[in-house]
Amino acid sequence: MIEVEAKLRKWGRSFGVVIPMDKVREANLVENESIIILITKDRNPFLESFGMLKTKKTTKQILKDIRKGAWDD
Repeated sequence: MIEVEAKLRKWGRSFGVVIPMDKVREANLVENESIIILITKDRNPFLESFGMLKTKKTTKQILKDIRKGAWDD
């Protein structure tokens, strides 16, 4: 299996992806050959974990603590 990151592009009334030539050669692909593509979206682990921290402090208090700790040497 070869992993390729590609952008989805609109072609007429459809969408398509461009596979870089080096990956085409690496997989020994030829024109009109059938392939299977597994589709996943880029994900941001920071956004997925947003809100998971359980604390009684307000956002202002947390930011104040962060700033205080960052400047104390």
